[in-house]
Amino acid sequence: MLDLSIIIVSFNTEKLTLDCIKSILSSNPKIKYEIILIDNASNDSTVKKISNLKPKNIRIIKNSENLGFAKANNQGMKIAKGRYILLLNSDTKLNDDILTNMTNWMEENKNVGIASCALKNKDNSFQGTGGFFPSLPKIFSWMFFLEDIPFLDSIIKPFHPYHPNSPFYKGENFYKKEHEQDWVTGAFFFVRRKVIDDIGLFDEKYFMYVEEVDFCLRAKKKGWKVFFTPIGAVTHYGGASGTSDFSIIAEFNGIKYFFQKNYPKWQYPILLLMLKLGSLIRSFFKGAVYAKTFKEI
Repeated sequence: MLDLSIIIVSFNTEKLTLDCIKSILSSNPKIKYEIILIDNASNDSTVKKISNLKPKNIRIIKNSENLGFAKANNQGMKIAKGRYILLLNSDTKLNDDILTNMTNWMEENKNVGIASCALKNKDNSFQGTGGFFPSLPKIFSWMFFLEDIPFLDSIIKPFHPYHPNSPFYKGENFYKKEHEQDWVTGAFFFVRRKVIDDIGLFDEKYFMYVEEVDFCLRAKKKGWKVFFTPIGAVTHYGGASGTSDFSIIAEFNGIKYFFQKNYPKWQYPILLLMLKLGSLIRSFFKGAVYAKTFKEI
């Protein structure tokens, strides 16, 4: 068995995907690994460009339609040969030998099932990754901008990653120290194979967004820990595969399904009301994107 299987899902991100894979190859990991590229029916030259690299440890699956993040990653996980599996966004670039470092870190932390390293912006500043499981108070705080009030996110832990205005984000901040979280972002999602054996793959009813939250919840119910560790970093450019209106609607739909699946039924109508009102308020000063979201949800 290989040490690591790296699964990258691409959708019209030709240059980013090529740069991502080149950064993996140039980092020269000291482990046995493979790269599995799942192309979601891109209309660019992603598959051709990657095929031209001709390394022996890259496998490519080209889908005839866009299956979404969850289902495409499941395709990769089903054929992966690694003891560990890394779900890596196509809009990332590896820094140093993060793959070897993360593999070694997971070997030393046997009770951790899922982990992420530091994500950084192009200017090398820290980027938030993951957060806390959504709840009605957290959704209320998000929808009505309470999480933008200084120090409130120390009372109501945010569902989303801590934002730049958060007191936890600056100085000796949240992402400079190793710590346990409820979930980590799918941009760099390092999973122990035993977790997949325990809980299965992603729930394919999620098209894109919130599937990693659901996966982490299922893992935690089985006793696995979810950790963030800043032992290394990747640069994450963000938002390369989706338009803003699609992303917002997909996230809202993901949250709706998460509540339907995991929480008592009485919470769902309250959640729906919060999402509707939040979308309506945003539509007044953020325009058509949220007006469309209001209608869609």
